[in-house]
Amino acid sequence: MKGIINILKPPGMTSFDVIFCCRKLFGIKKIGHAGTLDPGAAGVLTICIGRATKVVPFLTETHKDYRAEMEFGTETTTLDAFGEVTNRVEDFSISEEEVRGVLEEFKGEMEQIPPMYSAIRYKGKRLYELARQGKKVERKPRRITIYDLEMVEFDGKKLTIDVECSKGTYIRTLCADIGKRLEVGAYMSFLVRTKVGEFSLDKAVTLEELEFLVSKNRIGEVLEPLDKALEHLRAIQVKSEFDKPISNGVSIEWDYLVTDLNYKVAVGDKFRVYNSKGEFIGVYAYHQKDIFKPERIFV
Repeated sequence: MKGIINILKPPGMTSFDVIFCCRKLFGIKKIGHAGTLDPGAAGVLTICIGRATKVVPFLTETHKDYRAEMEFGTETTTLDAFGEVTNRVEDFSISEEEVRGVLEEFKGEMEQIPPMYSAIRYKGKRLYELARQGKKVERKPRRITIYDLEMVEFDGKKLTIDVECSKGTYIRTLCADIGKRLEVGAYMSFLVRTKVGEFSLDKAVTLEELEFLVSKNRIGEVLEPLDKALEHLRAIQVKSEFDKPISNGVSIEWDYLVTDLNYKVAVGDKFRVYNSKGEFIGVYAYHQKDIFKPERIFV
């Protein structure tokens, strides 16, 4: 069994809890996910089963979309609703115009410092383990990109936003930083991930639905092929005489392509590669001198 399932993670479960449930449900140990969701958050969690775990590194590179609610005037230790309050501003007033102006400032590439309550390792320990011991360590900022950041609703105290961002972005930190920029403080009160690459919330299945489909032997209805996770990469196809060589991971010369690449190709560009029958083979990267070299073979 191999493939990808778009699961709707409920709040209250860790991402590993979902993995554990799937391992029991399918009787397969080799299961992973592409992008951790906080226990209190809900939304899209892409589960990769069997050989599909090979696409995890590529899937984590894709854009992610979130809808978040933040509450102004309060700051917490965890930057969300589950931490202890560290500061509270009772009387404040911020306008919609001010909020829109600040949201514009956070669009684009920037450095973001990960929160102490996160799963990042520091000298062999998770940051959240140190935080629970009352320790605080210096964290290196990470380079992230906010591709889009839009206001959904604002009532003067609470703000709902839609965010499209790169991997490694902490929405909790984004909310807290917005609050600091407005000089009133803020914490993230709710979060749902609405999209991971091509996997969207409206197509996600709950664990209960998944269990039902397994019991009826209908898992194929939600099991997506490996290349579904790679649709952000351009596709190329080879001629029939090269079908066998590419299945063995041989480099591809430009002349063996059926696909007409009538656009500029740069060294390092990655592609989904298909044989002459349209079967997915793997991911290749353009090397140089019209040569594509294999990054990962999936057949």
